[in-house]
Amino acid sequence: MPSVDWLNFHHLRYFWVVAHEGSVSKAAKKLRVTQPTISGQLADLQDSLGEPLFRRAGRNLELTEMGERALRIADEIFALGDQLLDTLRGQATDRPQRLAVGISDAVPKQVASRILEPALAARVQLVCREGPPARLVADLAARALDVVISDAPSSESGAHAHLLGESSVSVWGVRRLATEMRVGFPRSLDGAPFLLPGASTAFRRELDEWFLAHKIKPRVVAEVEDAALLSVLAESGAGLYATPDVVIDAAKPRGVDRAGPVKTLRARYYAITVERRLAHPAVALVAGAERLFAGRASTHPRAISTDVHRSRDP
Repeated sequence: MPSVDWLNFHHLRYFWVVAHEGSVSKAAKKLRVTQPTISGQLADLQDSLGEPLFRRAGRNLELTEMGERALRIADEIFALGDQLLDTLRGQATDRPQRLAVGISDAVPKQVASRILEPALAARVQLVCREGPPARLVADLAARALDVVISDAPSSESGAHAHLLGESSVSVWGVRRLATEMRVGFPRSLDGAPFLLPGASTAFRRELDEWFLAHKIKPRVVAEVEDAALLSVLAESGAGLYATPDVVIDAAKPRGVDRAGPVKTLRARYYAITVERRLAHPAVALVAGAERLFAGRASTHPRAISTDVHRSRDP
């Protein structure tokens, strides 16, 4: 991708309007210019960036992945521009502080919700995106996100992981399965129906190591990337699953009992930022989530910024 020494904000505004309107013709009417003018401006912007921002979808235009990233940044730029104009005109602005959060799909919804509670209580306007950690960290590097909540630190250069806390882990299942597994736990799990998290997650890798250490080969019923779906399947009786105890405390699922503890396993949650220190006030609120892990974990007194290559506990 060629380097961009400067950005033409006139071109960027044309892109921004087209992206929100969905077509060049609608944007032309709104901006009161001709369609060829807008098409030319878009072509210049895409040439300068070195990547396409749109693809054709019938008569309309559809954003590419790069276009989606560019739009999120453009939204921020023009919102700040409006705020600047309000300030210069002496107009009081009560716009809420905005925080763009990426949430790894391996992080249980209950945990993510509780981590975000302080920001919501402070009336911070949240923009939440879910997805694979690698894609979210790429958006973080592009400044399309302010923070990423993940179950593992990132190995990407320039990213810093702040440990929020850790939780003990247990095996859970419907009452019938849990009661059966308690006798001879954890050896009783050998051959038992099990629901596993996605193979790419840090939690899954550590769980596999625990199985191996105890010579356990569960009968894998399903591998599920989404933590919420995993718990729903377990509650339906499809199989057992290992989950952080803090998730059970937060969700209080009905009909699910504890089969036994996974003593050597800990689920850890991180706030990943591009700053070593938490400069963004709303990010600092999110990083104060240790109250969520009270009684279930050993936590730092405050979220501590650590370089990603040194952030995992031994």
